[in-house]
Amino acid sequence: MNRLQLRAIMTLGALLLAAGCNYSFRAGSFPPAHVRSIAIAPFDNETNRFELSGELYDLLLRNLPGALGVRAAGEDVADAVVRGTIRQYDVVAPNYRAGAQGERAEVLQRQVNLVVGVQIIDLVENVILWESSSVRAQGLFLEASETEEVGRAEALELLVQAIVDGAQSNW
Repeated sequence: MNRLQLRAIMTLGALLLAAGCNYSFRAGSFPPAHVRSIAIAPFDNETNRFELSGELYDLLLRNLPGALGVRAAGEDVADAVVRGTIRQYDVVAPNYRAGAQGERAEVLQRQVNLVVGVQIIDLVENVILWESSSVRAQGLFLEASETEEVGRAEALELLVQAIVDGAQSNW
């Protein structure tokens, strides 16, 4: 290959690379082009675990705007808002070893179950962009070496990801 051919190939590659830089992920339908900011309202909490609302709010505020390609804003100036209700929180034992006659079963692992209802509302056009009445997530923790907080943190992380996935599936 001579220098002229090499220069032509490099020039063509640079042009293709420059053209590729103009590609935008906002060309789809979600979020709508006018939605550039999102507010996250603290979720109502129907459980007896009052800390859940704050923990979920912090995770959503930290992760949701970036995942959806928008910025966080106050509800009074945002283009969209996320609202919801924490409907269920429980801890179950999905993994245990049955005890011999007369002995108690040994719990090996516990599972934190979380269920929330969520709406993402376009405040500009006053329409619901996405909603689900039952987004579910489970977090596991080992009975012998971990605490319920470990399972709750995992469930909350998975819940936020499920909200992101649900919203993006509609956008």
